[in-house]
Amino acid sequence: MESYKIRQQVGQDGVLHLDIPVGVRDREVEVMVIYQPVPSDRSPAMSLADLYGICADDPINLNEDGIDDALDEDLAGAFE
Repeated sequence: MESYKIRQQVGQDGVLHLDIPVGVRDREVEVMVIYQPVPSDRSPAMSLADLYGICADDPINLNEDGIDDALDEDLAGAFE
């Protein structure tokens, strides 16, 4: 007996498609499916109203050329 652990998406039609490993062709097999729902990694959908005002305490400073160079200094060490 062989065991394979996979993560697949079940379609809206409720059909799960499984690809059988190489070497298992033209023969009868017995299959047992045990499934466990996977928690969603997606965050709940946000609307524009949810984001309103989130930068109120940290405004973006602009000069005549666009974004102020002083903002780059605030990022020192941020990506280390």
